[in-house]
Amino acid sequence: MAGGLRVVNLEQGMPQVSQALRYLEGALYTSKRMGAAVTKLIHGYGSSGTGGKIRTAVRRDLTERKRKGEIADFIIGEDFSIFHEGTRKALNKCPTLREDRDLDRYNNGVTFVVMK
Repeated sequence: MAGGLRVVNLEQGMPQVSQALRYLEGALYTSKRMGAAVTKLIHGYGSSGTGGKIRTAVRRDLTERKRKGEIADFIIGEDFSIFHEGTRKALNKCPTLREDRDLDRYNNGVTFVVMK
């Protein structure tokens, strides 16, 4: 796993936002311990009415974590493209990310966290 991609499904079981954020915290801690270079978060985009709230809360949380220096960066699914500078940096750090099915698909139901 060291230097690889880890996938975490935050919407599994249709949790409340507070539960999803607790799961996010644990997932990022585990990813760091495992040595993952990038963690892909599946949070949905709101088609069920729940995913949109989770997506918004997760991205707000990641903004704060980046500001505090807890993560290197994050890339929202809509920006996950070879034309996005942050994506190119993440691809260099985690080459297996090139095989991810969401590359260049502008999926707003996922977010990629570049670990420190």
